[in-house]
Amino acid sequence: MELPGVQLRTLLELTRSRTMTAAAAALGYTPGAVSQHIAALERSTGSELVRRVGRRVELTDAGRTLAEHAERILGAQAEAVAALERARGEVGGHLRLGVFGTAAAVLLPPALRRLAARHPAVRVASREVDVDQAYVEVLAGRVDLALGLDYPDAPLARDGAVELVRLRTERFSLAVPAGAAGAGRAPLALAEAGAYDWILPAAGSYYGRAIRTACRRAGCEPRVVHEVTDTATSLAMVGAGLGVAPLTGLMLRLRSEGIAVVPLRETVERHIVVAVGTAARARPSVAALIAALRAGAESGAGSEVGSGVGPEGVGPETERTAGTALGTAPGGGPVPGGGNVTRRGQHSPAAVLRSQA
Repeated sequence: MELPGVQLRTLLELTRSRTMTAAAAALGYTPGAVSQHIAALERSTGSELVRRVGRRVELTDAGRTLAEHAERILGAQAEAVAALERARGEVGGHLRLGVFGTAAAVLLPPALRRLAARHPAVRVASREVDVDQAYVEVLAGRVDLALGLDYPDAPLARDGAVELVRLRTERFSLAVPAGAAGAGRAPLALAEAGAYDWILPAAGSYYGRAIRTACRRAGCEPRVVHEVTDTATSLAMVGAGLGVAPLTGLMLRLRSEGIAVVPLRETVERHIVVAVGTAARARPSVAALIAALRAGAESGAGSEVGSGVGPEGVGPETERTAGTALGTAPGGGPVPGGGNVTRRGQHSPAAVLRSQA
């Protein structure tokens, strides 16, 4: 009797989701693929495992019995691999790592260099995954580990089979076009930033939801004029004067041209995490890769933005009132000689924060 891990994971997800469509969405498969996995398990076990009840599916007695053992089977497989690695007396093996764009560009190179220098027998194959699906990719068994992002204002789902290991916490600042008066100096309240055009991911994403939640908690609703997921694209749009966008040290490494930094008064954070199967944590190769990724996160992200270290033209913070940030006087009007800050109701709404030439 063969019980492939991918099919057992599908059965486990089906016990949670109760529909083929929901299980497929959670695992990143098509409903047809989910049906095929269950059919293959039924052929292998010689038992009917699920039955349809309207639009939902229910596990049969045989299905419940197999599901009860599936998690232990998968855990035992991971523990066996870890034990074999320890028995060999060396840190080695092949690992599949899921990465997202910013991490692949900034964090991954130093991490893999460090890993190769310390543990040359560990081989890592990476593949790009949707950052919001990092947890699911590990749960589905398509990768062994996956880099992801976790937001206090929009936390990832938790499951006993997968752990989220925190590598680094980053604080958000605000990216504005270079030349905006006060950029990088006086901290800005989110309620004040709500007056400008924003560049954000969709509200359905963890990132988009987290920033909107933080803004609403501060008493403002960000006016999202440009809905963009790619970080480099959103920062390029900021540099072109099309709006403001949240920024962390890791994100700034992708692009700093035409960008200046405004610290935020409120603490808005995100955690760079790695999702890993709970049982797989015991593998020496996994522990070595996580250590290398943590070091890569520290070196790749650099200094926190808004701490006095930023792109060219952004100096240390100085004692100024918040009202002078971004070219505005305490009374709300423009600072003479400062940047032209477009607020709601003013002319040229697309050219927010465009500096005067």
